[in-house]
Amino acid sequence: MPSYSGIWNLVAQFQAIGSQLWPMGPGAPTSVTATGGNAQATVAFTAPTFTGVPPGITGYLATSSPGGFTATGASSPLTVTGLSNGTAYTFNVQATNGVQYGPAGVSNSVTPALPSRGLFGGGSISGGAGVTNEINYITITTTGNALDFGDLTVARGRPSACASSTRGLFCGGNYINVIDYVTILSLGNAIDFGDLTQGAGFGASCSSDVRGVIALGELSGGITNVMNYVTIASTGNAINFGQLPQAKGSLAACSSPTRGLFAGGQISTSPFNTSSIDYITISTTGNAISFGNLSRNTNSLASCSSSTRGLFAGGTPSYENIIEYVTIASLGNAIDFGDLTVGRLSPSATSSSVRGVIGTGSIDNPSFVQNTNLLDFVTIASTGNATNFGDLLYSTRGAAACSNAHGGL
Repeated sequence: MPSYSGIWNLVAQFQAIGSQLWPMGPGAPTSVTATGGNAQATVAFTAPTFTGVPPGITGYLATSSPGGFTATGASSPLTVTGLSNGTAYTFNVQATNGVQYGPAGVSNSVTPALPSRGLFGGGSISGGAGVTNEINYITITTTGNALDFGDLTVARGRPSACASSTRGLFCGGNYINVIDYVTILSLGNAIDFGDLTQGAGFGASCSSDVRGVIALGELSGGITNVMNYVTIASTGNAINFGQLPQAKGSLAACSSPTRGLFAGGQISTSPFNTSSIDYITISTTGNAISFGNLSRNTNSLASCSSSTRGLFAGGTPSYENIIEYVTIASLGNAIDFGDLTVGRLSPSATSSSVRGVIGTGSIDNPSFVQNTNLLDFVTIASTGNATNFGDLLYSTRGAAACSNAHGGL
C-alpha cells in the first residue's frame, strides 16, 4: 500500500479509494443491543461486512451516551462499567482495522439497576411443629428455584420483614423483640440490628428506602395496635411510630415510596377477622388512617407492591386463592386481581416494581397442616391469575419476605 503523506488531489484520492488502496475504517456494526445490569451494561452486536482498508477488524469500541463511558474488546459483547443506576443510556459501537475507527452502530436505550432480589426468612416448618432460621433468595425477574442465602440470628415463626435498596430487616416473631439485618446483595448470615419496643409476632412491616415501619401484631398477652419504626441504614432499637385504628395481628403490609398500607388481620371482637385497610405516611410519625376495605374479613394473608399498586393474596378462614389490589395513592376498596395457583394460609410475598412473587404457606389437607414451598408470580400492573415461579428450598408458612426493589423504592 502506498504512503499517504503529502498532498493528494481529489482525482487521485478517488482512484485510490476505488482501487481499495486508500485507508478506510470498517463499516458500522449492526443489530446493536444493550442489556442493563448493576451499574453496567452489556452491549452485543453483529460484526460489519466491510472490514476496512486494509481489511481485517482488530477491535471494537463501545461508548455510552451520556457520560462517555467506554469499553473495548476483540468481539461481541462488550461490557461498559461505571454507569449510574437509574440513568438511561444508549451506546455507539465502532469497529477498527488498526488504522482508524469506522462509523457507529447505535443501541437501544437501557437503564442500569440493582438486581431485583427477594428474600424469604424464618417461618413455621414441619406442619407447624417447629420454626426455622433459614433465609432463601430469588432473582425476581427470572423464574426458578430459590437458593440458600444464610441464617437468621434466631429461628422464629411469624416474623415480619421490610427493606431498603441495600438492606433487609427481619423483625420479631415468636414474641421476641429481635431485629436482624442482612445486606441483600451479599450472601451471609443475618446480624443483630436492635430491638423492637416489645416482643411480638404475627405482625407486618412496610418501608421506604429510608424508614421501616413495623405493626407489632401480637404480644405475649394479646394483640396490639402499636407501630414501631427504624431508620434502616442505622442499627439501633425501634421507636414508637403511632397506632393502628384497632389492635390486630396476622395482618399484611405493603408500600409505595411514601405511603404504607396495613390490611386484614385478627381482631378481638366478632367476627374476629377484619377487612379494614389503613394507611400511614412513612416519613411522618402518627396514627394510621382508614384507607378502605378488602372484599372479605381475613387474616394471615400476604402483600407486595409496585410504586403504584398494592396486592393482597391468600389468607383465611379458608385456604384462599384470592388476589386483590388497590391503587396506593387513592383511597378506596380493594378490587379483584386474579387467583393464586393454589389457595394458601399464611403465605409470604415479595416484589420488584414490576413483578410480585407470592408463595409458601399452608395448603388444604384434610388430615394435617401441610406447608408448601411453591412460589407463584404475577405482573403487578396487569390483572390476571398467578403463574408458577419455582420453589423455596424449604416448606414453610408465616415466613417473612422482602426485596431490594419493592414498591417503596
